[in-house]
Amino acid sequence: MVHKKWFQLLVFLILFFLLILLLNYTSFIFIPILQYVGAIAFPLIGAGILYYITRPLMKFFERKLKIGRILSIILVFLVLILLVSLFIMYVFPIVQRQVNNLMYAIPGMIAVVEDFIFYWQANYTSIPVQILQAIEDFVGNIPNHIQNLLDHLFGFLGEFIGQVISIVAGLVIMPFFLFFMLKDGEKLLPFILQIFKKEKAENIRNLLEKIDNVLSAFIQGQLFVSFCVGVLLYIGYLIIDLDYALILALFGMMTNVIPYLGPFIAVTPALLVGSLQEPIYFVWISIIMIVAQQIESNLISPNVMGQALNVHPLTVMTVIIAAGSIAGFLGILFAVPVYAVVRTIIVHFYQTYVDSKEKKEDALI
Repeated sequence: MVHKKWFQLLVFLILFFLLILLLNYTSFIFIPILQYVGAIAFPLIGAGILYYITRPLMKFFERKLKIGRILSIILVFLVLILLVSLFIMYVFPIVQRQVNNLMYAIPGMIAVVEDFIFYWQANYTSIPVQILQAIEDFVGNIPNHIQNLLDHLFGFLGEFIGQVISIVAGLVIMPFFLFFMLKDGEKLLPFILQIFKKEKAENIRNLLEKIDNVLSAFIQGQLFVSFCVGVLLYIGYLIIDLDYALILALFGMMTNVIPYLGPFIAVTPALLVGSLQEPIYFVWISIIMIVAQQIESNLISPNVMGQALNVHPLTVMTVIIAAGSIAGFLGILFAVPVYAVVRTIIVHFYQTYVDSKEKKEDALI
């Protein structure tokens, strides 16, 4: 019976859940480790993303300019500094001006919404009772909402200051992480493989190379696609003369890194601002988003990402929703690459198992 697959699977599941139970009872051992990992997670992840973005540029400098690794890395940092400087000099002033104008216009937008609500109240016979009750409950609870906000304000300020300090420290450390990733990143694989035997080392090498290709395809591809979508949105918003076009396009560019759900998040503030500017803009903005997404999904993404992330859209949306409910925004942001890596590992070991089984059968024949 011990050779039956169902029995082996049952034993595996029992041992797996026992391991989870053991980890739950000994979680105090891992708390300091998790706190340390959490402290360096931001600069490490940020440096990792920049590593996959800048690695092709570093190799280009090495190959075309015939220069060493260190000098290539210095050139990469100079390019990054140049891009940040250009953004601060030319883009940031426009963003700042539009943000200030938007803050100044918010009271007027609120007044428009209030007039619309008053109009509804004046014609309450056509409004469902549930909506009126919800509005009355919200208005009646405004003092309680304000009191709760004040009660949590000081705690929030303390957490906010702590987060700001952590982010600043992470930004300071991130360039050092990036430098050593670019300099010694290729040495990590041989260092890991030296502890395995030759046959297993080759198998692990193939797996790690597959993971590297998946992460490279996702990070480089998704960021490039998001940039293209942001440019398309900005051009479209300029054509219809939408207010605050640049900050709305930048918001769309940032949210588009979330596959499939990002475009719906991106278009929401644009629809709100456009509808308050001119009601017909609701239609124009919807058309712009549809056109941008069609260009992205049919022309840009297939040529940028290829088949490296051949994941069904329904699977992606399910993974994102589940990750969001478990880990919030960070779960949504990293759900797809984590899923792609896990899927790559499972497929690789399954294929290894199938290949080894076929070799045994051939040997018996």
